[in-house]
Amino acid sequence: MGKLIYSAIASLDGYVADADGNFGWAAPDDEVHAFANDLVRPIGTHLYGRRMYEVMAAWETIEDDHPVMRDFAEMWRAADKVVYSKTLDAVSSKRTQLERAFDPDAVRGMKESADRDIGIGGPGLAARALEAGLVDELHFLAVPILVGRGTHWLPDGARFDLELQGERRFLSGVVHLHYRVKG
Repeated sequence: MGKLIYSAIASLDGYVADADGNFGWAAPDDEVHAFANDLVRPIGTHLYGRRMYEVMAAWETIEDDHPVMRDFAEMWRAADKVVYSKTLDAVSSKRTQLERAFDPDAVRGMKESADRDIGIGGPGLAARALEAGLVDELHFLAVPILVGRGTHWLPDGARFDLELQGERRFLSGVVHLHYRVKG
């Protein structure tokens, strides 16, 4: 059985994008990117909402000689992907399935039959999975910046008991917190 893992890089005040939709301030340096690659390595399937998929789909064609970037691109291409969207006509990457609606029971079945972990990306989709009680672990990479408002990485009103599994500090000031959802 696979775990459903939600990972996000966000400002210290919890935003994945600022009020203008910008997230360039969250671009990881090599140390953080290599660590994030190791978080992604056990993931066999990624679940995305439309906006997150549109950002991530660039990895399908990125050709980069930088070892950390190349490593991530290779892992991303090798993984299965499911995109939940009512507006996309088609997907642009291989190993990608388009679903029109998020079905918690289908994701529960996916977890039960998975031999690798499943990652979920994008705060809107993750909110639905959290509300359905599907998320097993959270990885929060806090960037040392306050943006004040924007798109929060967690849904408003979310309340979950968490158990700290680990933490790490990076030279850039980024801090990683890993939690298991108790329940």
